[in-house]
Amino acid sequence: MNREELLKAIDEKYTALGQDPNVHLSGLLHAEPMKYWDFIQVDALLGLQTQRTQLPDEMVFLIYHQINELLFKMILWEMQQISFTEDITPDKFEMHLMRVSRYFNMLSTSFDIMGDGMEVSQYMKFRDTLTPASGFQSAQYRKIEIASTELINLIDYRFRKTIDRETPYEHAFDNMYWQVAGIDRKNGGKNQLILNFEKKYKKELIEWMKEYNTVNLWTKFKELPKEYQENLKLVNAMRHYDHTVNVDWVMHHYDAAAKYLDSGEGNAEATGGSDWHKYMHPRYQRRIFFPELWSASELENWGIDNIEGYRILDKV
Repeated sequence: MNREELLKAIDEKYTALGQDPNVHLSGLLHAEPMKYWDFIQVDALLGLQTQRTQLPDEMVFLIYHQINELLFKMILWEMQQISFTEDITPDKFEMHLMRVSRYFNMLSTSFDIMGDGMEVSQYMKFRDTLTPASGFQSAQYRKIEIASTELINLIDYRFRKTIDRETPYEHAFDNMYWQVAGIDRKNGGKNQLILNFEKKYKKELIEWMKEYNTVNLWTKFKELPKEYQENLKLVNAMRHYDHTVNVDWVMHHYDAAAKYLDSGEGNAEATGGSDWHKYMHPRYQRRIFFPELWSASELENWGIDNIEGYRILDKV
């Protein structure tokens, strides 16, 4: 656009909004020019790190998890564009899904930052100050799971036969696979980890369940026209995402945790008190977003072969 066309477009835009275009142009004339640090809010961002100890490697742990939460926000942003686009095409579905997978690939490979970036002795000391906090309490990650698949696929597999479409959302919430990490193994009740989490997020997550009940990625995919569901690029993108999140990323997390918790130094329990070996490993929890896109043998060996168990389909 040349200057004349731009001025005409600005005039039409603000006139249509019932605004005086000259007022907005005057505001632009007097506005400060944009600066990088203002747009990114660098000062605010760098002021969000508050250590609970004087151990230097706690800062690595803290910033790493803040970066994770920012990536989770990016992932939810992409998922929203799939879920709430009417008559979505396979190309758009696949494009956003592969963006999400790339973010998770980044998360997977980034575990070396923790695995090789903290002294075991320091970690085993400062982690005690975090109890009973845990990465389990990331509400954004729970939202990602809920927006990915039908709730039945997130229910603890031992209780799935008791759940159907008529089940109240609160009952479904109470039977999610992650509730296993919130049980006090001494008395069978809910531990402080889950009590704190539910007080902060239960209502919000139940509302999220309702919102994504019919627009989660799996339901959205199954409602596509048959020819779209047979689009090879889209099917492979779905499988890639499922395996990346529920096997590859989980196993990288598991291996990073094992370096510290199985080191023989200090208390080997997770900060929330769960049996982290069984809680985290995919072969126990069997988290699978899109079960019908996997063969019987792939489902049977889920999480056992890790990345070697995943293959790209050459036909649907």
